Amino acid sequence: MRVKRAVHARKKRKKYLKAAKGYRGALSRRYVLAKQQFFRSGKYAYAGRKQKKRDFRRLWITRINAAARNEGLKYNELIHGLKLAGVNINRKMLSELAVNDYEAFKEYVTIAKEAISR
Repeated sequence: MRVKRAVHARKKRKKYLKAAKGYRGALSRRYVLAKQQFFRSGKYAYAGRKQKKRDFRRLWITRINAAARNEGLKYNELIHGLKLAGVNINRKMLSELAVNDYEAFKEYVTIAKEAISR
């Protein structure tokens, strides 16, 4: 039996060309290049989702360090003091406090200083 592939082949090509809209030059117009770039883009997106988590953690730590130094502590001393005091707060929340509610952040610094001095 003879199989005509035109409909399915066109459907398959359209899927990749539609996904490649917005790519520059031939990457959005030529099927083979669009398909290659589609898979490459998927790898970049996957890696980017992991990188985003690292980038945000670095930002939070930088903010906490800046605020802690204003209060006379280094970042690592603050974190160590909070651990000794049994305070369980993540870096994202500490960073938010340092930026938006400085008085509350100062209380955490005080707790850390007391725990270190004991």
